[in-house]
Amino acid sequence: MKINKITEREKMKMKKILVTKTALPPFEEYCNEIKEIWNNHWLTNMGIKHETLKQELKKYLKVKNVSLYTNGHLALEAAIKGLKLSGEIITTPFTFASTTHAITRNGIKPVFCDINLENFTIDTKKIESLITDKTTAILPVHVYGTPCDVDEIERIAKKYNLKVIYDAAHAFGVEVDSKGIANYGDVSMFSFHATKVFHTIEGGALTYNDQEYSKFFRLEKNFGIANEESVIENGGNGKMNEFQAAMGLINLKYIERGIQRRKKIVETYRKLLEDIEGIIYLKDMEGVKYNYAYFPIIIDETRYGKSRNEVFEKLKEYNIFSRKYFYPLTSDFECYKNLENNKEELKNSKYISNRVMTLPLYEELELEEVEYICTAIRSINRM
Repeated sequence: MKINKITEREKMKMKKILVTKTALPPFEEYCNEIKEIWNNHWLTNMGIKHETLKQELKKYLKVKNVSLYTNGHLALEAAIKGLKLSGEIITTPFTFASTTHAITRNGIKPVFCDINLENFTIDTKKIESLITDKTTAILPVHVYGTPCDVDEIERIAKKYNLKVIYDAAHAFGVEVDSKGIANYGDVSMFSFHATKVFHTIEGGALTYNDQEYSKFFRLEKNFGIANEESVIENGGNGKMNEFQAAMGLINLKYIERGIQRRKKIVETYRKLLEDIEGIIYLKDMEGVKYNYAYFPIIIDETRYGKSRNEVFEKLKEYNIFSRKYFYPLTSDFECYKNLENNKEELKNSKYISNRVMTLPLYEELELEEVEYICTAIRSINRM
């Protein structure tokens, strides 16, 4: 199918193409997986499915320890609490709200570091200038599943005796030189939200190599209860239930197939957009196994002729729904307007945030639909 021009009638006929769509396993397989839950009446509190998923994820992620949570945000809060952090944490504002909220909800000040323009991850050249006697950790984000400069971050952390927690919400299954991304830093947090490459409906996990963290993370997600008569931590409720775990077990069987499908879609986008002036997209880095979680583009208004906001709105006329991801920066949130920080130094973050847009990407997206989207972007450019 080759589309050169989209008529008004074709616009009307095209179904809504949303920015994301949850991947679901075969219905019968999920029903079979949850039969055991029905039979044993063990619905939550770290049951059989929970423990089985934990073991399977250790193997897939190539990591020694996994703690499962009901969502990624509570997992991230637990990681910050478990590492006994305080004072200030250096992080990036080019991220989802959860990253910054997890810091402030632990009573810690986020210190925002700018991103680089190559892959939109934290600019490691700017980290050291932000370190003070109050800094206790660095919390970088593997944005869109693209790995941060993990080696340089490790060097800085060791030099200043800082902890490192990675927000790996987007990076499930990503590897650097055949090493699972879950192995870097002191702790990594993964989100298993329904829109992620791998999901458990809602869910999340912490991965780490130090076995010492296991006890606290288990206590933290279960009210701090050590046994029937002993509560030793001021914990919350972050337990993944058995239905979530069952969904994860089934989805894990199809994860590689799903990633390969996503890769094909991304390759198609790149091929069809490469000759449109002013449309910029990320390229794969050597030595990285990607999961193709998102397809962000940067719209250079001076070359393309339209702003990101104009394209975002125009695409809706074609029944295409993209996302300004991430916009606004978390440093610009209303709730952080009085936070004393180095916001004026976030030049790259602001530049990308004002121009970035993620295009639809999910396993069921047809290549003909990708072609339709790219043709729409080309048509908008000519208006």
